[in-house]
Amino acid sequence: MRGTAAKVEVHSCRHANKAVNRDKNQTVKCVPYDYNRVVLDPSKSCATGDYINASHIDSMLKPNAYIVTQGPTETTVTDFWCMVWQERASCIVMLTKTFDFIKVMCLQYWPPTMDHPERYGDMEITVLREEELANFHIRTLKVVRFNRILPPAGENTLDGQHSELAKEEILEERTLLQFHYTEWPSHTCPFSNSILEFRRRVRMVVASQRQGEQGPCVVHCSDGAGRSGVYLAIDANLELAEEEDCFDVFGYLKKLRQSRKGMIDNVDQYKFVYDTLEEHAICGPSWFPVKELSQRLRAKGQRGTNKLSEYQREYQLICKQTPRFTIGDCAGGHRGDNREKNRDVLVVPPDNSRPYLTSFQGNNFTDYINAVFVDGYTKPREYIVTEWPLKHTQGDLWSMVYDYEAAAVVVLCVPPKNSQTYPPFWPEGRHSKKYGPVFTIDHISHNEYSNIRTWVFRINKKIVSLTELMAGVKAPPRRVQLFQLTCWPMDHKVPTSTNSLVELMNMVERWRQRCDYGPVVVISQDGHSRNGVYCAANACIEQVIQHGEVDVLQAVRTVRRHRPQLLSSMTEYKYCYDLVLHYVLHYLNKEVEAASKK
Repeated sequence: MRGTAAKVEVHSCRHANKAVNRDKNQTVKCVPYDYNRVVLDPSKSCATGDYINASHIDSMLKPNAYIVTQGPTETTVTDFWCMVWQERASCIVMLTKTFDFIKVMCLQYWPPTMDHPERYGDMEITVLREEELANFHIRTLKVVRFNRILPPAGENTLDGQHSELAKEEILEERTLLQFHYTEWPSHTCPFSNSILEFRRRVRMVVASQRQGEQGPCVVHCSDGAGRSGVYLAIDANLELAEEEDCFDVFGYLKKLRQSRKGMIDNVDQYKFVYDTLEEHAICGPSWFPVKELSQRLRAKGQRGTNKLSEYQREYQLICKQTPRFTIGDCAGGHRGDNREKNRDVLVVPPDNSRPYLTSFQGNNFTDYINAVFVDGYTKPREYIVTEWPLKHTQGDLWSMVYDYEAAAVVVLCVPPKNSQTYPPFWPEGRHSKKYGPVFTIDHISHNEYSNIRTWVFRINKKIVSLTELMAGVKAPPRRVQLFQLTCWPMDHKVPTSTNSLVELMNMVERWRQRCDYGPVVVISQDGHSRNGVYCAANACIEQVIQHGEVDVLQAVRTVRRHRPQLLSSMTEYKYCYDLVLHYVLHYLNKEVEAASKK
């Protein structure tokens, strides 16, 4: 990227720099140019003036396709809603959290709960629906504008009574979509496949609910600069590719910089735009409607001219896009006092995605366990993937289950009895058993099903920290259910009963519905084989249920983000498709038929 292109500033910002408007800007570095700023009309709304920190920006095919603005603040939130109404916004795309660490990045400008409206000037906002996915939320908002009617002159002559007698009538109400990307901290870049899925969902939902002529898409992050610019660059270039089969990243960056200060504010963000567009060009759309599943799987099994089946081609793409971590990325697992806690020093979690143990067990214990977080389809960090604990790490496993309030522990293997390599880490009898100096596990109940065994345990934690004892810290017991699949022999790549694995997934889901959806700890003998199948297939099934779509490739890519060794064989990858097909044929269709008969 040429430095000259990034520094071109030929337009004035006179209105943004007026003394009366300075408090309306979060930062002086990100303000609108005069020529394309959004001008509010105070005579037609409750706006506090004609200025708002917002800019009209073209895409490469459509003029005024976007309005880029800063996140609303307490002093500008009313103006924000006036702008959304005045410009007849088609949707709102929000790219920041409301809080990032301890800093307020953006005022929450919508009600925190459904069906409890909030008032901003003469606008009333109500959340009608909210759909939560792992990396973003989709909210349907009702926006009502009121008109204030004063009583006729002379109806009440007492001073100050005029305003009290004023009535309000509904002038107009609209429905508006807000797409909130929740996993993009400032000064970082998100994952390319998740931002592409977010953009796809924005386009698809807005198109499905389009009613007549609509205005621009309002896009904001915290300051209306870096992240907003990245999103516009990706969206506009994909729109161009759909029409003209080409990208113009550098040309559009120049247009962005001439339209608003600070758009795409560092080289990492600029590179991320290229990486994301490259991923789209290589992978293409990998999702398809669930009704096409059987037909698609038949086609995927056939070999093409290059002698590769579609399964093999997809898996090669996944392997080429495998993340690589350095020893520095995984420093915690390579520390001298933690190395003996790993079954394999080549399978170590990166520090930014591992669970840190918080329960104090003694001065010789650390916060490390060989485990990683894995996103589900609807919840971030839905799974914690780990290996069968060693003798000296059993207390650490129960610490993790306790500290992160796991709802369930899923064990996908059955080691030989009395195995020294895989020592039992839960009490199989009715007696309590202690693991490490702090945790005691009580047996509550046990059930046997076809190829599945379950135990409900109570985890008791003893406070041994002098500081916590003096502070009167209490450690309430916690309940967890452990599920063990018994039809997946240690030397088999897939289980002997697909139906039992799908039934296990359903049992875990039913249990979690009773436990406020705490995370699921998934355990295999080595911490990577089998675990990826469980997490990816679960995500695919959730996508089938929620959106009627199948996208195994992207589910597997998501699962492998923090542990590239997950789903490390073509057999496991294809088996994910088999699991989804089994669910659709034997569970989903039956549920649909049962619902239709009611």
